[in-house]
Amino acid sequence: MDIVLTFIGFLFIILGILGSFLPVLPGPPVSWIGLLMIYLTKPVANNWWVLGTTLVIALFVFALDYIIPAIGTKRFGGSRKGIIGTTLGLLVAIFFPVLGVFGIIVWPFVGALIGELINKSDSKTATKAAFGSFLGFLTGTFLKFILSIVYLGIFIKVLVKHFDRIFSF
Repeated sequence: MDIVLTFIGFLFIILGILGSFLPVLPGPPVSWIGLLMIYLTKPVANNWWVLGTTLVIALFVFALDYIIPAIGTKRFGGSRKGIIGTTLGLLVAIFFPVLGVFGIIVWPFVGALIGELINKSDSKTATKAAFGSFLGFLTGTFLKFILSIVYLGIFIKVLVKHFDRIFSF
């Protein structure tokens, strides 16, 4: 059973890394489930401090992923309508993945641009705010990717430490 849990945990870690880029998967929380799986094996002692801390961080970064594009829009001179447009664009990307992976990049930008144009901003200001949304998206993606890689590192460290006991027959 330990081998199965380890294998499933590794799959969740990999899915979490992919989820850093794909809007369908919440990267860090999925990676965290991978950590949980390795800690559920018999040879690995439950470390609730590590699991609790990594869960809180994963949920925090998950929440930030929805907030950062709006912050980027605001920092680059966007209005409330631009922020709403960014958020709506993100929702369109999640629920209607027409453009695939590129939709998560395109739709927040388009949403911010439309929101700013509705706000009667000139096209230069609207484009600048939409660019802020794009930078916010890149920042969120980078954070999710780095955190998922850190979780992979923790997973590998625990696996190497307990390898003989996990894979003993």
